[in-house]
Amino acid sequence: MADITITPAKNVAPLNLTQQWDKTFKLSDQVEHHKVTFRNRYGITLAADLYVPKNAKGKLPAIVLSGPFGTVKEQSSGLHAHEMAKRGFVTLAFDPSFTGESGGEVRDTASPDIFSEDFSAAVDFIGLQSFVDRDRIGVLAICGLTGMGVTAATADSRIKAVATTAMYDMSRSMSKGYQDYYTPEQRAKIVDHISQQRWKDAENGTFAKGWHELAFDDKGNIITAPALFPETALPEDAPEVAKRFFDYYKTPRGFHPRSINSTSAWTATTPMAFFEFNLMDNIKSYNRPLLLVTGDKAHSRYYSETVYENANQPKELVVVEGADHVDLYDDFNKIPFDKFEQFFNANLK
Repeated sequence: MADITITPAKNVAPLNLTQQWDKTFKLSDQVEHHKVTFRNRYGITLAADLYVPKNAKGKLPAIVLSGPFGTVKEQSSGLHAHEMAKRGFVTLAFDPSFTGESGGEVRDTASPDIFSEDFSAAVDFIGLQSFVDRDRIGVLAICGLTGMGVTAATADSRIKAVATTAMYDMSRSMSKGYQDYYTPEQRAKIVDHISQQRWKDAENGTFAKGWHELAFDDKGNIITAPALFPETALPEDAPEVAKRFFDYYKTPRGFHPRSINSTSAWTATTPMAFFEFNLMDNIKSYNRPLLLVTGDKAHSRYYSETVYENANQPKELVVVEGADHVDLYDDFNKIPFDKFEQFFNANLK
């Protein structure tokens, strides 16, 4: 399929996209890469990388991808899209609204609603391509965008199958804490903290940065900062999970200057919407194939297990032996690409 013609989305505001290859992985000679833009139903222009298998013929199945939360398409989602294109799928890895190269103001703000819509907008775009079979479109979501990918599919029947990997339910994480540890008093304290931050933002006319997952010190005070990670190194006594994230986002392994996780933090009021809206409320209305991938050492494993328990058939839970959460971002020895290929081949017929 040499010299393919991309059908552009209509009425899209221009974006200043970086044209040089700046991914955290190398471009294979087995795929074609195209920078593209499209618009969601809120009028926000999204930036994406389109990967097409070289020398393929006919109308191909397609997969739209995004995640993890706070990353860009040059990181894990792009790596997954690139690999799945090598395996015969047209893939589209996009930056969610307000992040990366995508449009939208205020920058570095997250929305469970708009991010879910972004998946459907990606389906709009990829389904307009002449080399894509619009009846064979799936979603592969990673980490903190998994909840939005599943939620989009509960209301968009064009999405024929969903795979998630390293699932993180951001509504549950922000509103209940890790392993649901927030007490009612702590939850109320966080709600008040975010509410008071709105006064500060309104008075200043700006939007402060802060952690989206808030913690408490030993005196019961909320801990936050304008960046997720220090510039140089974590303290020796930092939790092992934090060290694993730091190793990905702050070292050459996965660092990218447009990534929120690599360089800064979300707006401090970002958690408010995730307290207000539960991403998994409609999981029981989803009745198409669902594949959930997690690691046996992943601190996030319980998110996948909970969704698996509540989801309808057909569903499958794959627990990768020896894999932690971050391994599933970029470790080719741990990521079950063969399983993803098998799943989408079987369910995008």
